[in-house]
Amino acid sequence: MSIRNKAAIVAVGATEQGELAGRGADEVAVDAVRLALAEAGLDKCDVDGLITCRSNMNTAGVDTSVGSLLGINPRYSATLDYGTCNFSLHLAVMAISAGLAETVVLAYGATQRTAKLDFGVPMGVDLGSASGYVHIAGPAGLALRRHKHLYGTTDEQFGHIAVAQRQWARLNPLAIFTKPLPMEDYLAKPYLVDPLRRDDITMISDGGAALVVTSADRAAEFPGTPVYVRGIAEVSALNGGREPDNVLRPWIADVAREVYASAGLGPRDIGALYVQDPTAVWVLQMLEYYGFCPVGEGGRFLAEGHTYPGGRLPVNTNGGQLSESYMWGWLHLVEAVRQLRGECGERQVPGLETAMYCSTMTFTKGAASIISTSKR
Repeated sequence: MSIRNKAAIVAVGATEQGELAGRGADEVAVDAVRLALAEAGLDKCDVDGLITCRSNMNTAGVDTSVGSLLGINPRYSATLDYGTCNFSLHLAVMAISAGLAETVVLAYGATQRTAKLDFGVPMGVDLGSASGYVHIAGPAGLALRRHKHLYGTTDEQFGHIAVAQRQWARLNPLAIFTKPLPMEDYLAKPYLVDPLRRDDITMISDGGAALVVTSADRAAEFPGTPVYVRGIAEVSALNGGREPDNVLRPWIADVAREVYASAGLGPRDIGALYVQDPTAVWVLQMLEYYGFCPVGEGGRFLAEGHTYPGGRLPVNTNGGQLSESYMWGWLHLVEAVRQLRGECGERQVPGLETAMYCSTMTFTKGAASIISTSKR
């Protein structure tokens, strides 16, 4: 059964980002939900679906705790241990398509920064942890080193990811990191996890984000421009760790093929790209695997300036997780919706009609969503 244009995002909400002392993760998630409901013109009693996401310690808890704080008893509720908003959005679309709910709220909150969470501390004991493989920068660093070896990608080419996203962030009032980042300053910084620098790796932060998703039939009833879910795809790579070149995550190309087929579109139809970016390496990989440039030519593509403000393919126009805030990709969808509605001021992408958001669960699963103000 096709899900094309069966559901639409009708409102989004985002709290301030950075350090939110005195607030719990569930409370921050509820703050974001209230902002989204206000934008949608909804009362909490109108919500019959709730999906929350637990990504790590000091993030919003299960649906029962968030629902209790909101004071709702929805027909349908669920909690994902790794939502990145893509997986959460897909679950909402499926619930609506199956008739389990009609108006679903997606909620995420985090207070990892004020909690002083040691993000690199392993959650368990294994051989990887014993070898220092305790942070996302470890596998990402291996992936970049492999890419450099195979294709000759240079530090300067790769640096255009962080530099471009900082330029976008400087136009975003919500962004945490807005200090200018010229290429010479980027290159002058030492490696933090060779060959990654500080600006290639996200920093944890506090904040909340929420979306309201409803059936396409109801979308016109809401005050804002509906953003239709044109296509979705998920592909698992549960055995990926046994593959020789798994650090390059070639199975992402399968997600790309599936999402384009689901939407009936291709790379040329995408006006803006959003990539969940705990490190800049994921952006490099997505550009190649989703067909915006041939595999191995991501460095050249970046150096040509396509991802910068005014470029041919704007990428992470919010500044991404590298410069805006680390919300496990939730703010990427918030930004994409606002861009598609023409609400982004200085950083607005002119004439934007269709955007794509890509995310992964590191080495075990990939997901993508194509959203559009057009149903054509």
